[in-house]
Amino acid sequence: MNQTAMSALATQVPDFAGLIARLGDAVPKHCILSKIEDTRPYECDGLSLYRTLPPVVILPENEAQIIAVLQACKAFNIPIVARGAGTGLSGGAMPHAQGILLGLAKLNRIQKIDLDTATAVVQPGVRNLAISEAAEPYGLYYAPDPSSQIACSIGGNIAENSGGVHCLKYGLTVHNVLKVRVVTIDGDVIELGSQAPDSPGLELLAAFIGSEGMLGVVTEVTVKLIPKPASARVIMASFASVETAGQAVTNIIATGIIPAGLEMMDKRAVHMVEPFVKAGYDLEAEAILLCESDGTEAEVEDEIQRMLAVFEQAGATRLQVSTSEQERLIFWAGRKNAFPAAGRVSPDYYCMDGTIPRRHLGRVLRAIEEMEDEFNLRCANVFHAGDGNLHPLIMFDSNQPNEVERAEKFGAAILELCVQVGGTVTGEHGVGIEKINQMCVQFTREELDFFCAFKRAFDPYGLLNPDKVIPTLVRCAEYGKMHVHGGAIRFPELPRF
Repeated sequence: MNQTAMSALATQVPDFAGLIARLGDAVPKHCILSKIEDTRPYECDGLSLYRTLPPVVILPENEAQIIAVLQACKAFNIPIVARGAGTGLSGGAMPHAQGILLGLAKLNRIQKIDLDTATAVVQPGVRNLAISEAAEPYGLYYAPDPSSQIACSIGGNIAENSGGVHCLKYGLTVHNVLKVRVVTIDGDVIELGSQAPDSPGLELLAAFIGSEGMLGVVTEVTVKLIPKPASARVIMASFASVETAGQAVTNIIATGIIPAGLEMMDKRAVHMVEPFVKAGYDLEAEAILLCESDGTEAEVEDEIQRMLAVFEQAGATRLQVSTSEQERLIFWAGRKNAFPAAGRVSPDYYCMDGTIPRRHLGRVLRAIEEMEDEFNLRCANVFHAGDGNLHPLIMFDSNQPNEVERAEKFGAAILELCVQVGGTVTGEHGVGIEKINQMCVQFTREELDFFCAFKRAFDPYGLLNPDKVIPTLVRCAEYGKMHVHGGAIRFPELPRF
């Protein structure tokens, strides 16, 4: 969309009455919400720092209704933001003040579990965990397991390319989705991907996954199911410093072992989680690692022994191996409940998401400790150590003067540090509105222009989730005066590559 078109979209008065009239009987009246008390629950996603009250919320019940809504929005030039379960953490599903919010929660049917192909065909509103629950009687499950898997939807997982604690071995959403059925802004239905090893034409499925609702609306998803391992055990390893824990992560990967999960928590995170979950975490450790092996019993036993040897050599101060499935699950419960545990010790928290090369884990965590003093806020660190995906939890109190602003600046500094050491501004939470300024830091104008061109190929009108992910030239120019583009690089002692 060119600047003139964008200005027109920003200044026009949306004709919601005309849009609803056009929809007529295509969308039942009970699926359209416009009263403030009905639309208020949709004003933000899991990132509550940013809120916008949607003028209209539409909750379609099938694909035909979605087609009708998209065609009406195009006809009236009204923006549209698709929303799954609302568990996202980057403001990606934050409504547009002059648009409609399209909630997909009612499309929640598991349409098929195909044992011959080990796949599941589901609608976008199906919960992540529900897929594995449906496949469990057949000895199968869906591998990506975000911490919010009990609530998050597969459509939202596709929008953000979600991962989880087992993504190191089994991959992100993009590695486990075979095909999606999509409605474009023109109301056309297209299919991307295939159940075959390859599909004809350009490979657009991988580009669509992680596009944050800017290219089309998903109505059906085919996911890969894998056999449940016969055995799984977890090592809980304690370390006297985050540097030695970070080196242990590097050493594990260097041996050629790819654990089913490899997670790290610093001391503050452990002390935050343990009273909440009572997982038996070591409260004396400066950092703990959770390292899982799965496979046959013989494979697991061999891999556990090899990993224990690596941890001992790396200087682990305490090693504990789960002795039952119940104990394995409680070890993971502590890690997966880090976010709600933060809510018990702080009025508000801000969960960041960036990635770095594994070799910089310890040094970056020390830099974050320095930032705690700089911004006068606490930060607990929990993250996917195996692939360097950080999730710092910045704790603040929005009732205190300037704490929201300081939390935002703290988060921005962490993301820019990730870029400086050769990482990225997001691993699995997406960019949304939260990280749009840091996109100016990571990418050149030419690269951002390419992103815009790709979006225009799918959405030439700029109506699908506008003002997210891709910053304008004006935004980058304004942000650059204050931050990295101004010439001063934070933490210059850290290598950039």
